[in-house]
Amino acid sequence: MISQFFVLSQRGDHIVFRDYRGEVPKGSAEIFFRKVKFWNEDEAEEAPPVFNIDGVNYVHVKVAGLFFVVTTMVNISPSLLLELLQRIARVTKDYLGVLNEDSLRKNFILVYELLDEVIDFGYPQTTSTEALKSYIFNEPIMVDAGRLPPLGPAAMFMQGTKRMPGTAVTKSVVANEPGGKKREEIFVDIIEKISVTFSSSGYILTSEIDGTIQMKSYLSGNPEIRLALNEDLGIGKNSSSTHDYRSSSGGGSVVLDDCNFHESVQLDSFDIDRTLHLIPPDGEFPVMNYRMTQEFKPPFRVTALIEEAGPSRAEVLLKIRADFPANVTANTITVQMPVPSYTMRASFELEAGAVGQTTDFKEGTRRLEWNLKKIVGGSEHTLRAKLTFSQESHGMHLSLACLVYALSGLPAILHFL
Repeated sequence: MISQFFVLSQRGDHIVFRDYRGEVPKGSAEIFFRKVKFWNEDEAEEAPPVFNIDGVNYVHVKVAGLFFVVTTMVNISPSLLLELLQRIARVTKDYLGVLNEDSLRKNFILVYELLDEVIDFGYPQTTSTEALKSYIFNEPIMVDAGRLPPLGPAAMFMQGTKRMPGTAVTKSVVANEPGGKKREEIFVDIIEKISVTFSSSGYILTSEIDGTIQMKSYLSGNPEIRLALNEDLGIGKNSSSTHDYRSSSGGGSVVLDDCNFHESVQLDSFDIDRTLHLIPPDGEFPVMNYRMTQEFKPPFRVTALIEEAGPSRAEVLLKIRADFPANVTANTITVQMPVPSYTMRASFELEAGAVGQTTDFKEGTRRLEWNLKKIVGGSEHTLRAKLTFSQESHGMHLSLACLVYALSGLPAILHFL
């Protein structure tokens, strides 16, 4: 059972707080935020989603920069609470249209009304947007979506002339248009997170795709929807389909390692014609989640060059090249490179005219991190990093030739959405 639920901003401010059982000491929100903010156990960069302080279990997820947290005094399944928090965030977004600090503060009465129906005396009840319609009577106060960033992680590849307006899916599913009209629209997004590990020479060591077909429905009357997938889609590593994944063209067959579907999806004819039949519930939901680890041609190529720069120093030249058409732009790219444990400091030099790029040396995990806001197809970007090593770790007279050789074998890891 749940003792408390609260939502905190990135600054630790209380936005929403509900105490269901009165058994957790006061100040739990401050204790949680202080622990998360200054977490340093086992050199971890961030606090784990579940931890215990003085007999109180804290379970949290971070959504849209906000901390959604529950506390409990009993031994309850962490996965159940994590799923509950994700669903609370999703149903809140369905009702408010936009999930951020501003929308929560302007709609706190509606949010508390939702919480009273979702959780009763610490016990979860329902998180269905459609079922909650019968019990929620407050109208949402809409937040201007024009102030939101125009591109987010879901917009991995966007044609500049075909981009959907930012307000397309940032409106409440329960609010009607001016004049009382109902929005008869449905939006389908394919969101893929691609993780690739390259050797220093650019050879692919590991590659993985985690994908989701996300749907948001504004349809009335609960009509049946048919969603047709690639007819050559194969599932399982032993699938007879020939693998030829081409994310940019959409052609060829696709072989998935595994997948799962939303509870509303009917799979009666899926094995025959790869068609999904469903009656979409109100709000946003994942129609299908899938994973693929077989080899594919990545849209980027990453290489690393290691050079000796003097005693106890080395320089790393990281280069990333976009192997896709120039009329396509990729957003939110992160390149990481592990360095030896005895690396003490790292300084960075970005290329001339670099815009929207940030760098960081993660001391806890000994990684170089390079973030690029966007990359245009066909372009190439470079980063020079100067590393300083601890002399006590490898001796004053150690030949840096061996060190450079060891560094050359370290992979570069690419993550992007």
